[in-house]
Formats: sequence, C-alpha cells, structure tokens
Amino acid sequence: MIQKRWKSLFISIDFITASIAWAIFFFYRKIYVENVPFETSERFFLGMIMIPIFWLSLYFFLGTYNNMRRMYFMRVLSISMIAFVLGTLSIFFFLILDDEIPSHTFYYNLLIALFTFHSVATLTPRIIVTYFIVKQIRQKKDGFRTLLIGGSSKAVDIYKEVEGLPKGIGNQFIGFINLNGIDNDISNLLTHLGHSDDLEKIIDEHNVEEVIIALDSSEQERLKNLIARIQGRDIKIKINANMYDLLSGSVKMTNIFGAVLIEVNDEIMPFWQFVIKRLIDIAASIVAITILLPVYIVLAVMVKSSSKGPIFFLQERIGKNGIPFNIIKFRTMVVDAEKSGPQLSSTNDSRITKIGKFMRKVRLDEIPQFWNVIVGEMSLVGPRPERQFFIDKIAEVEPQFLQLTKVKPGITSWGQVKFGYAENVDEMLQRMKYDLLYLKNMSIALDLKILLYTVVIVFKGTGK
Repeated sequence: MIQKRWKSLFISIDFITASIAWAIFFFYRKIYVENVPFETSERFFLGMIMIPIFWLSLYFFLGTYNNMRRMYFMRVLSISMIAFVLGTLSIFFFLILDDEIPSHTFYYNLLIALFTFHSVATLTPRIIVTYFIVKQIRQKKDGFRTLLIGGSSKAVDIYKEVEGLPKGIGNQFIGFINLNGIDNDISNLLTHLGHSDDLEKIIDEHNVEEVIIALDSSEQERLKNLIARIQGRDIKIKINANMYDLLSGSVKMTNIFGAVLIEVNDEIMPFWQFVIKRLIDIAASIVAITILLPVYIVLAVMVKSSSKGPIFFLQERIGKNGIPFNIIKFRTMVVDAEKSGPQLSSTNDSRITKIGKFMRKVRLDEIPQFWNVIVGEMSLVGPRPERQFFIDKIAEVEPQFLQLTKVKPGITSWGQVKFGYAENVDEMLQRMKYDLLYLKNMSIALDLKILLYTVVIVFKGTGK
C-alpha cells in the first residue's frame, strides 16, 4: 500500500512538472527564438497533455517507477539523466527540428533549453520526494518485512549489528527460523516462526519482503539450497559479508544505505528489455491467434472427432513467483488420463490419441497458450510451467529448479527446444539445465533465437 502511494505521488509530480516545463519551453521558443508574441493555442494545450504522457511512458519503460520504497539519490539521478537525454533528443528530432528559425545555431539553444527546463523542473521534486523516502527508512519509521534465517550466535550478531546501526538500512525484523539448534539469545530478541523446512509457508504467511541468511562458512551447500528456494520469489536476499567468496553467482553490495550485508543480485535482464519482451509477447500472440484461426478450427474438429471429451485441456500449473494458473492446450489424451494421479507422458503412451501424437510432434497442442500469453500468465519464451506435484519432487533432488519460477513460463523454452518433452523426473532435471542456462543469459536476442529454433522444429516435425 505504501509502495502504491509513493508510486502515485511520483507519477503525479512527473506529469505536472513535465507540463510546466513544456509550457516554459514553449514560451521561451516564441519570445526568444522565434521573436513573436506568446499566444496560447490548441497546439500549446495539446502539448501540455501529450508531452507529459510521452515522458511518463519513457519513465515507465526505463523502470523509474519500480520499487519506489527502495529509491536512493544515485538511482534517482542516474535513471533521470538517462531519461532526460533520450526524451529531449526524441522531442527535438520529432517536433522541433523542422521549425523555421533564423539560424541553425538556434537549434542548439532550443535543445539546451528543452533539456534544462525539463530536467530542473522534474529532478528537483524527485530529489525532495526521495529525501523523504530515505528519511523514513533511516529513522526506522518504514522498512521491509525481514526474516532472519538461522538461530545460532551468528544470527544474533547480525541482528544486533543491523539494529545497532544509528541509521536504519531498511530491515524490519518480523522473526527468525532455525536451521538446527536455537541460541537462547536469539529467542529473547526475535519471535521464533518455525524451522527452515517450512520456509516457503512462513514466507507466504508473513508477507516477507527480505531474507537475511546467517550461516557459518562451512555450510556452503545449505546456503546454495536456501538461496535456490527463495530466488523463485520476489524477495531480496542478503547474506553476511564474510561469505562473499562462498556464493556461486552474482552478488553486489547493498547500495541503498551503506549496509553491512551483501545482496544476492538476481536481476535477470534490464527492465526495459522486459517491457519490450512483453510488447512482443502481446503483439505476436494477437497476430498468431488471428492468422492461426483456421488452424484452430481444423484442430478443434479433429480433436473432437478423435475421442470423447472436450476440445481444450485446462490444467493448473505454477507461474511466476509461484502463482498458479490454468494452462490451455488442445486435448491430446483420452479423458481421465490421470485418474490414478499425476503422470508424465511417454513416447508410446497409450493415453495419447492419434491426433494427439501428431500435434505433440509439431507442438500444435500448445498454440492455445497464446491466450495465456495475452492475459499475462505466460510469455512466448520461458521455462515450461510444471505442476506443483512435480516441482516438489524435482526440488527434493535439485532445489535450483525453483529458480525457474523467477520469470514467466513460456510456450517454448531452451529446454524444450534442446531436449523436448520429459518423460520422468530425471529427464526433467536434464531439461532444467538448459532452462537454467537460459535464465542466466536471458535477453531479447536469445528469445528470438529460441523462437526461430521452435519454428524449425514445427515445420520439420522433429519435436520429442
């Protein structure tokens, strides 16, 4: 709720300041460049609305309004300057460059004026608002619900160190969970919420926003497993600084308030790429559904005539951040195929219909999932979504599998392209390696490559 209020305030201020800056620039251009009387017109008032909308779109595209409560001065300054440069150049080239002016040198004046008026008008209130956000954190009036993992003396030391800082670093401890034994001191300081075996349940019940892991340097494997279990959720993970050399992966120093902890950096790709990825998802899915409508009709008739039962098959799968959703497929199996419980299909599975075998080979059973993409439950490219039953089974063997829920699942994936359908847990683990590789190297370029490979598989009919 606090996050939404700060976001709404930032957006409102940005709209107002962009409108004011444009009005000042318009006045400057008429009086000092064009040397004509300033008069309001329909174009002036239209600019007062459309120009701020353009700026807000650019700010959103660059991730300005993400995690407003985690704002700090350098982040505000860096994001703002990038936006100001890109936005000023865009407006200049599309709206100003064709203006009739006495000399080309006036273009430089207009460019500098546009940048100056907008940046000063926008950055000043942003710095003021950020000051109050930071002040709330430093005075410990606001913070992030933090779970401490560990019940040893190390956990006590971390708690006392964080709480003893003269300025808050954003952690509001709600309690701790133990791994083995419990130190008497930690019980006197924090509420015991349970054991690490119930980590996921405790995180959900207490709306945890950050986790601090307090482990001894000899427990590297346990550290990796804990991080793997948490990284599938929208939660910040911090560890004590002397464990830096133990963590396999990307880490960074917590940069908001000079914290003494190291933050696990699970940023997969820049926010602007996620925006582009989402736009591609929506546009491509709408086009695909439109073009494939005759194919949908033909397949619907074939599915209906091949065996008794519905045309579409809906099944609950686990999506981004562990949120369940119903995946849509053309039915390729007989009705009640899983009356004995969850099962994976195999190459010669008797439950698969004749038309179902064909559709699976060329991936046509998956095309209804373009609807899942449009409504935001899936992406075109991403790790294939699994059922909770199999996620639990795989996580027992390899907890890193849970990292795959950090992003939206996809209609196709690197694992699907390289390995195909998995027939058992062992094969799911092999496919997981490709999907983890995708996760660590995620980009728009890689998505396009995977989509290209998928199209080749469809036309060749070589899918497993």
